[in-house]
Amino acid sequence: MELRDRREMYRGFGDGLARAFEIALTPAIFGAGGWALDRWLGTTPLFIIVTVLTAVVGLAVRAYYTYLAEMAVHDADAPWSRAGKPGPA
Repeated sequence: MELRDRREMYRGFGDGLARAFEIALTPAIFGAGGWALDRWLGTTPLFIIVTVLTAVVGLAVRAYYTYLAEMAVHDADAPWSRAGKPGPA
């Protein structure tokens, strides 16, 4: 395995681990903030639910648009995107 291939593989592992932490910790942090608001205002589960749902929806939207952008880059480099285009002579 070449150094370049190994570097790409490690980068992929790092990106995946970063996304996993983001997906796990963001709702937890938002939930903790909602819990603090609920304690301060005296409302029991209202802000916990609202903040966690906001975090989950935000993460889903971000994941969707990130996926679309990554696939656009991937498709631009794919052989089928060059169909009908004159290649180098």
